[in-house]
Amino acid sequence: MAHLSRSRCRELALQFLYQAEFSGPRGAAEVAIFWQHFRKGNKTPPYLLELVEGVAAHLEELDAQIARHSEHWRLERMAAVDRNLLRLATYELLYQQQIPPKVVINEAVELAKLYGSEDSGGFVNGILDRIRLAAGRQV
Repeated sequence: MAHLSRSRCRELALQFLYQAEFSGPRGAAEVAIFWQHFRKGNKTPPYLLELVEGVAAHLEELDAQIARHSEHWRLERMAAVDRNLLRLATYELLYQQQIPPKVVINEAVELAKLYGSEDSGGFVNGILDRIRLAAGRQV
């Protein structure tokens, strides 16, 4: 199996988290089933699994961070793509210290432009930058 980039793992994690919001659990077994849909017979990429399990394990904290830093937006009012992308990127900002915040935010903005609305890129960028500052992470 060809190695999947972190960028591709982020994209797949976003797709999985979006789907899981409507269908249920976010565990390793569900990720494996999701992965089999794309690549029969291959092991789930470790970074995809790490992202999904990390978001699931810290979901309440991630949602609290997003709510705290999103002015005039309740989590339930956000588009599902934006909400799950914010969860994913917030997890990386807070728990993946080896990844530069600039990379996390840039990739989240690109995914927001690809999968979200016309305004998603700016919306995601603004909230993630506030979370980055509050976490004391330098660009």
